[in-house]
Amino acid sequence: MKPKPPPRAADLQNRRWKPAAAALALTFGLSLGAAQAADTSPLQQLERWSAQAGAPAQAERGRAFFNSRHGGEWSCASCHGTPPLRAGQHASTGKPIAPLAPAANAEAFTDTAKVDKWFRRNCKDVLHRECTAVEKADVLAYLVRLKP
Repeated sequence: MKPKPPPRAADLQNRRWKPAAAALALTFGLSLGAAQAADTSPLQQLERWSAQAGAPAQAERGRAFFNSRHGGEWSCASCHGTPPLRAGQHASTGKPIAPLAPAANAEAFTDTAKVDKWFRRNCKDVLHRECTAVEKADVLAYLVRLKP
């Protein structure tokens, strides 16, 4: 009898392979969702934005930006807290928000698509425009230095 070949990536989408893939993931201490989502780190994001900005990030400038209202009703701190080491709450919906500082939330800034999506949305809420690479780098430099 000939042994079965290992599953192809396309076969993993098939129902019969999902339990095997889940068991393999559990064996190595991973969840399938987490293994697919964590494509970056806070420091890699900081490097990306600093490179786009063409200058090193400034954590103190990021702290001031995070806590300022920028002429509007909200600041970043309105929902994420000051400092953002604990769970926050959306200022208008009341929806809970996970801690933003990477030291308090291991998943913070580890999924590039989510990072880009939430920076775009939140900057539009606070600034009524998208944040610049300098602003993103400065805010992340501030968040990365926070310790519980």
